[in-house]
Amino acid sequence: MSRIHYDLNARGTILELGHATKVMGIINCTPDSFSGDGKLDVSSTLRFARKLIREGADILDVGGESTRPGASSVSLEEEIKRVIPVIKILTQKTKIPISIDTSKIDVARSALDEGAVIVNNTRGTQMNNSFLKMVRDYKASIVIMHMRGTPATMQKYTYYKNVVNEVVEELKISIEKCLGVGIKKDRIMVDPGIGFAKTVDQNLALISHLNRLNVLRCPILLGTSRKSFIGQILQKDVEARLMGTAATVTAGVMQGVHIVRVHDVKAIKETLKITDAILNAHT
Repeated sequence: MSRIHYDLNARGTILELGHATKVMGIINCTPDSFSGDGKLDVSSTLRFARKLIREGADILDVGGESTRPGASSVSLEEEIKRVIPVIKILTQKTKIPISIDTSKIDVARSALDEGAVIVNNTRGTQMNNSFLKMVRDYKASIVIMHMRGTPATMQKYTYYKNVVNEVVEELKISIEKCLGVGIKKDRIMVDPGIGFAKTVDQNLALISHLNRLNVLRCPILLGTSRKSFIGQILQKDVEARLMGTAATVTAGVMQGVHIVRVHDVKAIKETLKITDAILNAHT
């Protein structure tokens, strides 16, 4: 199958999506990241960011609050302290688009003030109008991710009659909310929220039917990197889930995914080079 092509507008930066899969490199400024790669001081974080850029990251996603299942929230002050110094330097030192991974309006606003161009909101289906209006006013791009509840409670909300249908419908409502406050369609991405209020089987069902999200007419972002459902299937710890991640990324791209959010940029970039070549092959 072929992918739908989009020009995503992130504060004037145009990302051409659809021919080559874009890689969003993860920068965790947290001590309790599930992946065990959290960075707490600015210098080590910046060294890591430069490494991801060398390995081929197209976007850097900076987050200061863990969203792993059962994670407790971080104060506004602490989250700002963790991420804003990093974003400030990254936007000065690189032309790579910077994304802020947060559900707090003041953190997002501070990041945008420092030059971030994308807001990656893990509670995208629960955003209020004030958050959306702020994104509109900055002309930022936004990732709407599907989740029910909060990281601390989300695994209590895994009942679906049909997980694919319900994720699509709930994302559709969120897109309509965005459009309703004036966010333009070419600034919106959707993320099915793999691992967020989903069981292992539900995650697999979503990945195998990601093409169903095409009805939303928005670019699709997929975040499966090192997640627990891969560990449960392979019986592998976090640091040994690269091959499982690569398999999910390949499956997602063949189903129409435009951007993958990953920890292991170099290996996944190579995986995507082959997957994209297959997907773009002409008969």
